[in-house]
Amino acid sequence: MLDKPLGGSSNRALQVVKRLFDANKAGHTGSLDPLATGVLPLCLGEATKVSQFLLDSDKAYRARIKLGERTDTADSEGEVIAKVEGFTIDEAAVKAALRGFEGEIEQVPPMYSALKQDGQPLYKLARQGKTVERKARAITIYSIELTDVDADANVIEIEVDCSKGTYIRTIADDLGQILGCGGHIIALRRLRAGVFSIEDSVTLEALEAKKEAGGFDAIDAHLMPMDKAIDDLPAVQLPSYTAQFLKHGQPVQVSQAPADGLVRLYEEGEFIGIGCIDDDGNVAPKRLVVASPGE
Repeated sequence: MLDKPLGGSSNRALQVVKRLFDANKAGHTGSLDPLATGVLPLCLGEATKVSQFLLDSDKAYRARIKLGERTDTADSEGEVIAKVEGFTIDEAAVKAALRGFEGEIEQVPPMYSALKQDGQPLYKLARQGKTVERKARAITIYSIELTDVDADANVIEIEVDCSKGTYIRTIADDLGQILGCGGHIIALRRLRAGVFSIEDSVTLEALEAKKEAGGFDAIDAHLMPMDKAIDDLPAVQLPSYTAQFLKHGQPVQVSQAPADGLVRLYEEGEFIGIGCIDDDGNVAPKRLVVASPGE
């Protein structure tokens, strides 16, 4: 679990980690902006097969928001497009506005995002000065709290616990619009992604230092079992005889299996992949992390 540094892309950080571990395959599970730091789950080798399931996980963030100024990117890397002179923070008004974000809401993704329109990332269109219509998407804000106020600098800090697909930059921009003053992100830190927290994470500098001092053994200590990423899914234990049918793509009957949804699959206690409950109530393979015989 990487604690992404400030500046640079998530992919750049991924490539450094891939090189350090000499991994043949690597992938991240949802990028962070260059402005953002914090939890960036990285999958190496066979673990890349579970990365898509981490994309759907809930997240938690700490954000610092400058009020009184709006930018075209909703963060400090953009150009100021509106400014309120003489603005002062009304803490009660901020708290009231934040309560309006709680629960299931509709959010319009920002133009400066990796979402694609006709195969083109929106941020590339935005850099060309283009704006396209974006459909609002349903997201859930489980909690949003005001955690600090710097009245002299017109800066507030919030902590947000949210569902996948939530753009904190959009929350900052929307909050500024509600307050009638404008607002944008000046610092963003991801505190949690799914079951992984900032306490589980290690910096690039620490990894590089440990690799230099102790080689692969030293940095392997930071690797986590791939099934930890999907720890929220129910586990299904299979004997080897039954698991062989599953590995050949055949659904199998399992007593006491869940009625529906995704499951973690284990053969004699060893994680072998992700399955799903089919229409007949059987366990079917969905994403196996071991090769089938003969491959």
